[in-house]
Amino acid sequence: MFARSPVLNQSDPTEFVFRVFTAVPEFQALLFLLFLLLYLMILCGNTAIIWAVCTHSSLRTPMYFFLSNLSFIEISYTTVVVPLMLSNIFGARKPISLAGCGAQMFFFLTLGGADCFLLAIMAYDRYVAICHPLHYTLIMTQKLCLQMVGCAVALALYLSLQLTSLIFTLPFCGRLREINHFLCDVPPVLRLACADIHVHQAVLYVVSILVLIVPFILISVSYLFITLAILRIRSAEGRRRAFSTCSSHLTVVLLQYGFCALVYLRPQSSSSVDEDRQFALIYTFVTPLLNPLIYTLRNKDVKGALRSAIISKAASGSD
Repeated sequence: MFARSPVLNQSDPTEFVFRVFTAVPEFQALLFLLFLLLYLMILCGNTAIIWAVCTHSSLRTPMYFFLSNLSFIEISYTTVVVPLMLSNIFGARKPISLAGCGAQMFFFLTLGGADCFLLAIMAYDRYVAICHPLHYTLIMTQKLCLQMVGCAVALALYLSLQLTSLIFTLPFCGRLREINHFLCDVPPVLRLACADIHVHQAVLYVVSILVLIVPFILISVSYLFITLAILRIRSAEGRRRAFSTCSSHLTVVLLQYGFCALVYLRPQSSSSVDEDRQFALIYTFVTPLLNPLIYTLRNKDVKGALRSAIISKAASGSD
């Protein structure tokens, strides 16, 4: 497609530093504690979902299989970013090598892309469950579920490899460059290149359309059919339960796709660097945290599985 080998061994080694959030020590301590707390909540919440799905037989259905995979991706996604981000809040800024920056960008894009594709798969799962309930088990087989998750990860890997490889063929001016961000994301790194980047920006838009726009269209079409099917349900309680199940998924979808689109699909001339950093905080911290909160607090099955797992664990520990 447009793959080239990344030039990560330049004669004069290039390093990057991240721009600090604040130079005030009191605010640094506050931000550190806030981000650390959010990160621990993301780890605990998503791990609890994986644990519940793996240990409770009633949750071994396609919907919860996809949910547990989403939780695993969310944990990996934030772990690629947050520990390095926390280490740079206090004290002298720690440089990251060209290779290290490329590796972080690659894994961030891969996991972020897989996250977006998986949300589209979950929308299709809900479409089949609500619009074709009698054929659900025949359509959503274990083999198909594994294939869909595998394809989502493989496509995300391929696209992120192409984009990262292309970006790191660019020359970067100077030895130590400041990234106006808290991670090696594509737009802020492109701004540091001392070469023409029109082709690279075009490729970024193409990848963003494939990762964001195409899945969002598929989700929108799925939910259009879901809405029509729900409106045909005669029972008011049945309509309420169906809308409740879908609204939680839509909340995560709108936050994830909306803020990602603002960062990756806006023309660079009109985008504010500080705004990009604020938007990135939303899909780095808020959506991974909302995933376990929404699916546990609004889902009786998951709450029941967690409750029974905790009770059985406490009972076995007291023996």
